[in-house]
Amino acid sequence: MRAIVASPRMLAALDLVERVARTSATVLVQGESGSGKELIARALHHLSLRGSRPWVDISCGALPEHLIESELFGYERGAFSGADSSKPGLFELANTGTLFLDEIGELEPRMQVKLLRVLDGMPYYRLGGTKKITVDVRVLTATNVDLEVAVSEGRFRRDLYHRLSQMTLRVPPLRERPEDTQALALHFLNLHDPSMHMSAEALEALIHHSWPGNVRELRNVITRAAILARNGVILSSDLELPVRLQSIPSRVPVEIGSGPQSGAASPHSAHGAILDGLERETIMRVLDETRGHRQRAADLLGISRRTLSRKLRQYRLEEEPSEVPVNGHKWNHDRELPGKTA
Repeated sequence: MRAIVASPRMLAALDLVERVARTSATVLVQGESGSGKELIARALHHLSLRGSRPWVDISCGALPEHLIESELFGYERGAFSGADSSKPGLFELANTGTLFLDEIGELEPRMQVKLLRVLDGMPYYRLGGTKKITVDVRVLTATNVDLEVAVSEGRFRRDLYHRLSQMTLRVPPLRERPEDTQALALHFLNLHDPSMHMSAEALEALIHHSWPGNVRELRNVITRAAILARNGVILSSDLELPVRLQSIPSRVPVEIGSGPQSGAASPHSAHGAILDGLERETIMRVLDETRGHRQRAADLLGISRRTLSRKLRQYRLEEEPSEVPVNGHKWNHDRELPGKTA
């Protein structure tokens, strides 16, 4: 299997995966939704002694309570209305291989008891069955829920938690591994269209977004940007991310707020002048990317149009109502480009 990994944190996680994979320990993978928990679980299976054996996965939160038992443990013909034939459960299908239970924190209490018995090596019955079934399965689980909190609140059995977490692997969110953000973005772009490229500013913008949806969100953003981009190059404006002033390439924390104040000089006046210059440069850059469209520029900067207008006056970008050059382009501060509306 192939994994796109560039960050030290994920490389360290995969190193631990390689060491854990060849053991028989149950592993609980924790992390935010979309952060790559299933990738880690698949790597555990692929690198294990069971790597050539069956891989079976199911999301415990995707099925209603009355179906999860029949899916996991199977049923016999006539066990319930509509059971016209016998069906093996996922534990049987995964025999000698690996069963991955995603969203394990959503498992109802009654099923937690039955799962614990199977994990302890106890045989079980299919629904409506009379013959005990014994399986040899390695169980991997994943969750975006803090199971320790769930245990303390009585929503998850403590004994099952300890049985599932002989080893716990935590997948860091995408915002904590910027190297992976850029590597994954280029990978997704290559899958969409190998002939396309990303500008340096677009790659820089990716690093500073918080990515609450993690890898899923990143893939959607790159796919959309590839569709919107012109001339085969994705610009930062094509990403349609909320570009705030904290996201400037210098990585100096800047926030759009009140402007430079008059009065006595402060010990930090030199730093203030530098930040003001960075702020002015960022505003000009975003206006250039939006071809002078103020409302879109304000949206990208994460501020209101009124604040943007105040900043333009503050930095004397509106001193003359005529055209002002920005990186070789000209636009009029008193009006939008023809055909553009605020």
